[in-house]
Amino acid sequence: MDSKQRVHMNQGQGELAMLETPSAEQNRMKHLIEVAIADLCSNSNTLLPRKMVIADLGCSSGPNAVTLVSIAVEAIHNHFLQFQQPPPEVCVLLNDLPDNDFNMVAKSLVMLHQTDEPVCVTGIVPGSFYERLFPSGSLHLVCSSNSLHWLSHAPEDLRLNHISAYDINEHVRRERLLVVAEAYARQFRKDFTLFLELRAKELVPKGRMVVSLAGRRSDQLVNEISHVWGTVVEILGIMASEGVIDKAKFGSFYVPAYGPSAKELRLIIEEEGSFSITEMRVHDPTSGMDSAPLTRNRIANGLRAAFEPIIVQHFGSSGEVMDEFVRTAEKHFNLQRSSQVKHTQSPRVMLVASLTKA
Repeated sequence: MDSKQRVHMNQGQGELAMLETPSAEQNRMKHLIEVAIADLCSNSNTLLPRKMVIADLGCSSGPNAVTLVSIAVEAIHNHFLQFQQPPPEVCVLLNDLPDNDFNMVAKSLVMLHQTDEPVCVTGIVPGSFYERLFPSGSLHLVCSSNSLHWLSHAPEDLRLNHISAYDINEHVRRERLLVVAEAYARQFRKDFTLFLELRAKELVPKGRMVVSLAGRRSDQLVNEISHVWGTVVEILGIMASEGVIDKAKFGSFYVPAYGPSAKELRLIIEEEGSFSITEMRVHDPTSGMDSAPLTRNRIANGLRAAFEPIIVQHFGSSGEVMDEFVRTAEKHFNLQRSSQVKHTQSPRVMLVASLTKA
């Protein structure tokens, strides 16, 4: 699977698309973005105060597409208002894969034009963030929320050697678990290193990045449930064993996603060398969410929103099969809840990093 073409959220504003309120993850990034803006506005090496260029990579669609850049624009306005100086002109650039619903993104950008201070021009840049997207030394701030766990593609060595990422046979699956985990870890290291190299070329001296991505709590690779795709393939495995989807196709299904540990992410950043780590945080993925109950149906539909495009692309699934995915997921979560001890920490976390170009 080539994630450059296929990995995106479901399009539109319906139940299966992104929530219409700012996500908890974007809210958690707010302070770090504001601090980054304050640092940039105080840095004489940048082109401020005349202009500032901000990019959001992996913006998706809907109202949340402009949340991060709106935080940055407001922070610029507040900073210069505090010092009674005219704000710089701001250019906001939103990026996602070509299959993203950019009509929705364009409509969301309208709100940024409704203020005169700072003057804000906007643009849309389709493409993979594993490629060059912007001119050298053109960006001041790069943001990315909940996107960088997506890989450029699933590990080739697994596919070429016909090693399933998740086998229905539990004994076979456990025997292969370390091999699968190490293959995904190598692909993530390669992709994230490339991402850092590309952004270092595009940022101004002392430019900033604030990014968040799904990760895992443990430094150990061999806990399969801690993987970003663990729950999805568990559900699909049940569906394959029940004959809802084809077992052979399930055996060749690879989710192009990987969640590193905080230690793993820090090591990759330090070894690549283009950025210093200003701050890194680890959050429980459900902390700070809105007050709506986190029901099994809501979680299942959230998984559908995130993974339906790649499931449909691989299995050729109809809407009925995806409806069955939601029903199977709800049953699966119900069994998990009855068998697990309450208040157990989730093996998955959200990682947030604030970086400065060295």
